[in-house]
Amino acid sequence: MTSWPVYLDYAATTPVDPDVARAMSACLSDAEAFGNPASRLHAFGRAAEARVEQARGQVAALIGAVADDIIWTSGATEADNLAVIGAARYRSGVGRHVVTALTEHPAVLDACGYLERNGFTVTRLAPDAGGIIDPAVVEAALTPETVLVSIMHVNNEIGVIQDIAAIGAVCRARDVLFHVDAAQSAAHLPVDVMVQSIDLASLSAQKMYGPKGIGALYLNRDRIRRVEPLMFGGGQERGLRPGTVPTHQVVGMGEACRIVAGRRTKDATRISALRDRLWTGIGALPGVLRNGDPERCVAHILNVSVTGVEGESLHLALHDLAVSAGSACTTLDDAPSAVLRSLGRSDQLARASVRFSLGRPTTAADIDRAIATFHGAVGHLRAIAPSAGIALA
Repeated sequence: MTSWPVYLDYAATTPVDPDVARAMSACLSDAEAFGNPASRLHAFGRAAEARVEQARGQVAALIGAVADDIIWTSGATEADNLAVIGAARYRSGVGRHVVTALTEHPAVLDACGYLERNGFTVTRLAPDAGGIIDPAVVEAALTPETVLVSIMHVNNEIGVIQDIAAIGAVCRARDVLFHVDAAQSAAHLPVDVMVQSIDLASLSAQKMYGPKGIGALYLNRDRIRRVEPLMFGGGQERGLRPGTVPTHQVVGMGEACRIVAGRRTKDATRISALRDRLWTGIGALPGVLRNGDPERCVAHILNVSVTGVEGESLHLALHDLAVSAGSACTTLDDAPSAVLRSLGRSDQLARASVRFSLGRPTTAADIDRAIATFHGAVGHLRAIAPSAGIALA
């Protein structure tokens, strides 16, 4: 029997934690929990609602929020869309200018593109060579028309960490709303929406060992009462996100957040050591370049580009590793990574890139196997078909 590849794509999705699965299963099998959480006139609906509200509190606790400021969504993509489009529309009477970064997730960039086609102006900030957005650059981009800044906490491709507290302080001083995509950070770094002056934050259960298909938007009601909804047809979630709340999925997200809160620091320490072991092993090869600031980086992501090989061949040669060429949301696109291009990488290096992302189940043996596989693949490709004009560095 052929062995499965080593899974190193945790930034794309994580397996469901066994305790999360048990909580969801109990919710699905409980004869008193199947009711519609919005059906408050009878005991079945109230029982479901109680579980939904408990989960809402667990999500809020992870990010230093209050439960009433958590809005359920289908995931971080919907949360990003609702935050960016909904907040910009809601404050369009104040101004019609939005600031974001070239390195944002497509859910934010495409939402900004939609706003641009509908009368807004958008400033897309370029990062430095390490992928960092300087808070001073954000401040310089603000105008009297600016209503929203959207900067992600941890980049999903290269893992760099932005100083969201400093950016949040800049936005708060100018009374500009600040949205943070925290999908890649909430399971690995402290997030405190009050301390970091965050007005809106997007979260995803599937990035923190919870179920797919559920996420949340934090909305600071002291700063913004509501956003313009993107969907219509019900009064659920304060009228901002209609549709029956999937009780078992939100219970799973709540349990995932509870678990993360208790082990985030311990996990980050262990995973960071494994990532460093991986980089030491593959970085020993000539012409393997690390993408993103090596100091301001999250524990679980390592992105490298390889000189002297062709990108598609490299990815095919790494068939024993479940890794990514970049964001899972853009792997069907033949264009080189826009994130890596914004860092100054050539098209060749952007295409010949690999994102390794580690998780709770990752072991030292997994890392050693990944190093050996990577060495074998790169050495073989360079031996049989060295890329013309590409010097090893």
